[in-house]
Amino acid sequence: MSMAFDVILLVFLIICALMVAYTKNMLAAVVIFASYSLVMAIIWQMLDAPDIAITEAAVGAGITTLLFVAAIRKTGGAKK
Repeated sequence: MSMAFDVILLVFLIICALMVAYTKNMLAAVVIFASYSLVMAIIWQMLDAPDIAITEAAVGAGITTLLFVAAIRKTGGAKK
């Protein structure tokens, strides 16, 4: 079970990375990036690195996502 879950998470990470690279909608790319960060936090926790997992969840999925959304909103990037 654990090996299958690990493979699923890794495949999801690869798919997220590719989708962020090829997505034209900036807001969608930010949402995909946030999900990538959350999955990375899960992987760090599974690797027994809870401090890195908490940092990844807070900074990667939290603060960075808010800053990206604010930047998109200020520049009008979501309309394109």
